Amino acid sequence: MNPSSALLRGLRAIAGVLFAAAFAAGAQAAGLTVLLADDNAAHAEFVRLLRESQDASSRFELVRLPADGTPADRVAAGEERANAGVRTRSLRPSVPVDVPVTMAVGVAAARSAIERPGQDPLVLAMLSRLDYESLKASPALKRADRQVGVLLREPAMADQLALIDALLPQKRRLGVVATAESEPIVRELQRAAHGWDLRVEYAPDATSLASVLRVLVPRSDALMVLPDLIGDSQAATLSVLRAGATAGLPVFGTSDGLVRSGGLAAAVSTPGQLAQQARALGQKLAMGPVAGGVLVEAATPSTVRVNATVARGLGLRPPEERELTERVTAAR
Repeated sequence: MNPSSALLRGLRAIAGVLFAAAFAAGAQAAGLTVLLADDNAAHAEFVRLLRESQDASSRFELVRLPADGTPADRVAAGEERANAGVRTRSLRPSVPVDVPVTMAVGVAAARSAIERPGQDPLVLAMLSRLDYESLKASPALKRADRQVGVLLREPAMADQLALIDALLPQKRRLGVVATAESEPIVRELQRAAHGWDLRVEYAPDATSLASVLRVLVPRSDALMVLPDLIGDSQAATLSVLRAGATAGLPVFGTSDGLVRSGGLAAAVSTPGQLAQQARALGQKLAMGPVAGGVLVEAATPSTVRVNATVARGLGLRPPEERELTERVTAAR
């Protein structure tokens, strides 16, 4: 054996070991910085589950931002920060990633985060579709030197249609009340509604909702409340629920709250599911550039919620929620 070749191989082996050790140390030092700017209960639960799933060897830092939207880089050093390394179930990636990730929870934190300097991958989590649409115009969202991912808090409209199909297989007329701001959601719904008779009516304001429903209800087999200004308004949502109940029509939506209030069913994503998906999205961004600019993901998987009392009142005998969840997931 050539002594110089043996020496070269030995040096390469040592270099490989040192590189692997340095890479592992970097992976252990990597961490997650979470920005939070409100006291929303769902956001707090999301952060708690993120913290509990953090690997014990990684850093977890919670930064509370002022609710006035002050950019994250201007927050005083004395702001509350929490570090945690909790030895619980880990969502460790299959490939070690040593790039720190920043995650903004909710639209107020997202507005602050996109103005924040730095090149860490950035995940904007727990946003509604309309939240994201309001942020799209910001040039800071499209910086070439930073990977940005957006996790929407609602499942895709295709999931909602799969649920309606599972509960009302012979019905195809779906009535939707929308507002001008709902247009991006309506377009997504229209793209997914192959084979459906989708009937969309626009309500310019809250006072016109009743007249729009009088036109829509007789032409529909079911009604759907979108995650928009109507879905975010308790009074408007109750108006749709009352119209559906009076006409004997099931009402579908995208939230647990609507189902509890009298809707028949909804495909939702739980805070735990969203936390897991947000972490995976951050890891995806950290592993390299993403084609097409900002990477936007709808919440997946979905969990089905059914109001059994409403189902009985409508004369329906739906499958168990678990079975419906499996059907919606299989249809994706």
